[in-house]
Amino acid sequence: MASVTQHQIQKFYKDGFLVLEHFFSTEECDSMRSQIQRIVAEMEVPPHCRTAFSTREEEQLQAQGRSDYFLTSGDKIRFFFEKGVLDEKGNFLIPKEKSVSKIGHALHAYDPVFKQITHSPKVQELGRKLGLERPVVVQSMYIFKQPGIGGEVTPHQDATFLHTEPLGRILGFWIALEDATQENGCLWFIPGSHTNGITRRMVRAASGASTCVEFVGSEPAYDDKQFIPLPISKGGLILIHGEVVHKSELNSSESSRHAFTFHVMEAKGTTWSKENWLQPTPELPFPSLYT
Repeated sequence: MASVTQHQIQKFYKDGFLVLEHFFSTEECDSMRSQIQRIVAEMEVPPHCRTAFSTREEEQLQAQGRSDYFLTSGDKIRFFFEKGVLDEKGNFLIPKEKSVSKIGHALHAYDPVFKQITHSPKVQELGRKLGLERPVVVQSMYIFKQPGIGGEVTPHQDATFLHTEPLGRILGFWIALEDATQENGCLWFIPGSHTNGITRRMVRAASGASTCVEFVGSEPAYDDKQFIPLPISKGGLILIHGEVVHKSELNSSESSRHAFTFHVMEAKGTTWSKENWLQPTPELPFPSLYT
């Protein structure tokens, strides 16, 4: 891949996103896809998915189980499913590899293939070009966007979920492992929307609350006409500013839209919010991007 130019970096700070086609090779994309196939093949259905839906109380316990499973996934490799893919007994109604919505949130730390991609020399070089002095990796996810059922992701800002003081310290790396098109749910952005701060935060709820997280503030109604689609071919990378507004539509096509994404924080002079759902742990402090 060609080196990123200063002009492109300026464009990133102006728009809040940057599309870099063919950043990763076909081989690198295929290595991630075959690794995820192995991970899915060995996957056990998590206990919170197996509970029979019977009483209200069990439903609450299940919701609690699901929330604990999510809240403690920052330093593990865990599975999250599309709606309606399991029956009451927790058996798959469709092949399990077609039922997974995403896998997160520590692939970058515990899987050799994803670790290598996250810390690859070209990613580190890009970090340096962006002027990142002490970047650390906070989370990673493999997103499947399954054909026909890959749900929409409503307009949001990543800093809603990954809050820092000051803002402007979170950066997403979004890698297309298959061509992302308007039909199969590519990303859409509002250019320049990263300059107005954030209006909503997701915070850990007080212990004993019925949900594990809650939202403070509200997401404004965005004008659909302001969004522009960013189709990108396999191997392409989209850099996402922590405050830029973006979304993706339902995948109504016959083909999946696999992506690997990870978030980096500039740790220099930055405080990670204690209220974020995701917290570093003694087992996994946020690793440095630079090796």
